[in-house]
Amino acid sequence: MDLELNGKVAVVTGASRGIGRAVAETLAAEGMRLALVARSRELLEAVAGSLDVESIVEAADLREPHVPEEVIAATVAKFGGLDLLVNVAGATRRGDFLELTDDDWADGYALKFFGAMRLCREAWLNLRKSRGSIVNISGIGGRTGSADFTIGGSVNAALLNLTKALADRGVRDGVRVNAINPGSILTERLRTRVETLSREEQIDFAAAERKMAERLRVSRFGQPAEIARAVAFLASPAAGYCQGVILDVDGGQTRTL
Repeated sequence: MDLELNGKVAVVTGASRGIGRAVAETLAAEGMRLALVARSRELLEAVAGSLDVESIVEAADLREPHVPEEVIAATVAKFGGLDLLVNVAGATRRGDFLELTDDDWADGYALKFFGAMRLCREAWLNLRKSRGSIVNISGIGGRTGSADFTIGGSVNAALLNLTKALADRGVRDGVRVNAINPGSILTERLRTRVETLSREEQIDFAAAERKMAERLRVSRFGQPAEIARAVAFLASPAAGYCQGVILDVDGGQTRTL
């Protein structure tokens, strides 16, 4: 299926690893030109070097208020416009609510919420011009609360609300805004948790992976590429009537409406 993305321009944050890297690889396979954003220049250069499309590397910390403006300006200067913004960046600390500090909370919101919000704001006029789109990567914790994920859950919920609000604005401006809620995706962060379980219970990685999946009542963990393919679909004209969609890609882990 031709998603009609060839030659278009995308900004992908968190592109150095995990879901962000998979998104970059999938969009590159569709022929999109890319601005790759993350904090590690070395990792971004490795991703850029593996892609068969024109790309630029923007190694920067999106927690800094001035960075989103610089990222969008550099992208438009290089490619002449912008068609897609994919907000992937953002990791939040897990832990006991009573032990999480104000700094932990501020850091969680600074990257995943405020970084994404500022990028949306800076990209908006260019996306309006191209009748482009935004895809926010949130997470199922924004729909279902969890005692050890208070920061991440609230940040994800805020990002989902922002998605709906911008989609409402986008109806008028011709910008599509949608979100994806990944479930348990086998990224480096999840691998670390599986490895911890493996050590604690003295079982091999595969057995620990199966045990953790069973606890979550899913048949298996997801792969980053499965989220990336959903991004490509939502970014494409094939999803032209999707506005304000919140798509759970979680193997059935979310059981609420």
